[in-house]
Amino acid sequence: MIRVGQVEPAEAMAAVAKVIDAEPAPGLASPPGASSKGGRLVEIPVVYGGEEGPDLEFVAEHAGLTVEEVIAIHTAPVYEVQMIGFMLGFPYLAGMDPRIAAPRLTTPRTVIPPGSVGIAGNQTGVYPLASPGGWRIIGRTQLVLADPTADPPCLLRAGDKVKFVQVKAGGDSR
Repeated sequence: MIRVGQVEPAEAMAAVAKVIDAEPAPGLASPPGASSKGGRLVEIPVVYGGEEGPDLEFVAEHAGLTVEEVIAIHTAPVYEVQMIGFMLGFPYLAGMDPRIAAPRLTTPRTVIPPGSVGIAGNQTGVYPLASPGGWRIIGRTQLVLADPTADPPCLLRAGDKVKFVQVKAGGDSR
């Protein structure tokens, strides 16, 4: 047994890293799509701009980029779900390129449609349910991220990876 104060911080961190990187114990299955680092890769199809993304042009202008460049930058990384919060199924995603960072709206909208993909500061996320919100909406997905009646109720969980994929309004990849 190890008591608090008997282990150097570096030793403790190494032990935790070893557990995180370990393969599941025999007989314990990983969730479908899980990687060796514990997260699944989920592709999210997004229609960018227009009615689906009313703030895309603002984000482009704010960044000094074209709309096409913002979309290319937003779809380039594989994001990591840092946490689910704010509401059921709302993923806070790490890994957004700071070139497309944008301020929140001065006055939040009273209703953001479900599936809306937004940017607030250096963060990007997806509104899983209709709600008020102040993030800059750049697109929308038809993917259901939260269903309180489902088991599990959230599509994503902390540690999952997310890849945004641009699609046309009909759902076809561009």
